[in-house]
Amino acid sequence: MTSVFPAISPGNYRQHALHSGERAWPETNCYVDLWIEVLNTLGVAPEAMLGFTLAQDFEGDQFTFFKVPLEDLEALYGIRATELAIYDRVERHVEVQIARGRLCLIEMDSFYMPDTRGTAYRQEHGKTTIAINRLDIAAKRVEYFHNAGYFLLEGEDFDGLFQQHLTENDTPFLPYAEFARFPEKPADEMHLRATARQLAGFHFIRRPSENPIRAFAGVFPQQVEAVADRPFGFFHKYAFNTLRQVGANFELAADHLAWLSPGEFAAASGHARRISDAAKSVQFQLARAVARRKFEPLQAALDPAADAWDSMMASLAERI
Repeated sequence: MTSVFPAISPGNYRQHALHSGERAWPETNCYVDLWIEVLNTLGVAPEAMLGFTLAQDFEGDQFTFFKVPLEDLEALYGIRATELAIYDRVERHVEVQIARGRLCLIEMDSFYMPDTRGTAYRQEHGKTTIAINRLDIAAKRVEYFHNAGYFLLEGEDFDGLFQQHLTENDTPFLPYAEFARFPEKPADEMHLRATARQLAGFHFIRRPSENPIRAFAGVFPQQVEAVADRPFGFFHKYAFNTLRQVGANFELAADHLAWLSPGEFAAASGHARRISDAAKSVQFQLARAVARRKFEPLQAALDPAADAWDSMMASLAERI
């Protein structure tokens, strides 16, 4: 069975420190978490790619679903990620690309993914991005990066994931897919630090013109009041796309700044961690507000995070 990274297996895989259980947000979102672990396996620092966190905004009903830009991956690591056209069975495309040493990133249905047990597995259908490292079509086995780890899937789950139950008369769902081509040798640290510094400046220029956390605070109580009238499962989706996205984003921003220059960016990194911690605290307040149907205090609850964003950006403006 061919693979892109032959030395790893679900049994021996060790996740990166950015996914430590001691963190405020051990997982962020499927795309960024996946790349953290892929870069970890490649032997390069994933902290270098995190400059894009400086540009996160509030989009009216959610915070930006932050993703590493593909051009940043190429500039930093020499990794060229390109859309993969799906015109045949997904697994056939994956098999071809793995044989060429390329990693396929594909949006799949978490309903068939046992690593989501307790949330989505066999409970609800939802799209999530995985990166397939090893595939055996005949044995119905696949090993893949997903969220904060590396996993094995087989048997009936393989059939479901790759829509094996469909007949020739059924129309399959064709997912969005990318494939990543890796350089002959990993980027060295000097290149990573110089390029990451340039990209941090670029993303800082792209930061929101107005404080995104204050913008969120202005609609937060009304949004939560509407959430309280929805089925309970909707609460988790709302929290994921608002407080978790902003909290996880700025925890990673703190890690990025500490990696770039712990002395120079100590103040900005500290402000970023305060945003992260405040978002975690407000998430607990959100649950209580929904249970008690008391929404007015929620707007002020975000003031520490909003103040920290102002202080963070002012500090960066002097140094970046």
